[in-house]
Amino acid sequence: MNSWLVLSLGFSAQLLFSGRMVFQWVVSEKSNKQVTPALFWYLSLLASFMLFVYGYLRNDFAIMFGQTLTYFIYIRNLQLQGEWKRLPKPLRWFLWLFPLLIVFYGFNNNEYDVRQLFKNENIPLWLIVLGSFAQFLFNLRFIYQWLYSEKKKMSQLPAGFWILSLLGSGLILVYAVFRKDPVLLVGHGFGFFIYLRTLYILKNGIEE
Repeated sequence: MNSWLVLSLGFSAQLLFSGRMVFQWVVSEKSNKQVTPALFWYLSLLASFMLFVYGYLRNDFAIMFGQTLTYFIYIRNLQLQGEWKRLPKPLRWFLWLFPLLIVFYGFNNNEYDVRQLFKNENIPLWLIVLGSFAQFLFNLRFIYQWLYSEKKKMSQLPAGFWILSLLGSGLILVYAVFRKDPVLLVGHGFGFFIYLRTLYILKNGIEE
């Protein structure tokens, strides 16, 4: 596929990811408390879908791994907010099965095997490990958020979510510099400052 089309897909996904954070931040600023609107999770799911495809097209395991960790958590948050059932049932089934379908397709068309997921001539092993760890740490924020929300029985973004966001995003920026990936640089560079701002807001007493 044309490299410009692939990059456009990646940038569009990052734009959606950044847009959801800006939207959540603006709504929270106006409400003078932390708010997590349903649109935040809809944008998250769509962006994750697109970035997973981007990682697949670039043969970048770290990106695919990161999206797999959070993709289903976005769906769960939509369920907690009562939004998931508003989507057409065929679409819901497709979204549930999508990550499995694309991996199944890749294996059965001999596009890659398990060894190839961790072996890319353009990415040394140490960089794959760094990128995978960075994605894991960054997406651990949503595992934390999910467990926190399940405990509270409502979708929320606690302070720990933003701390993990900041740490993970910083490592991904390091990975992006070595990988020379403009999509990750732009997306996480912008997000890094939003995470800092949100932690500043929380530190100054705005409700978590």
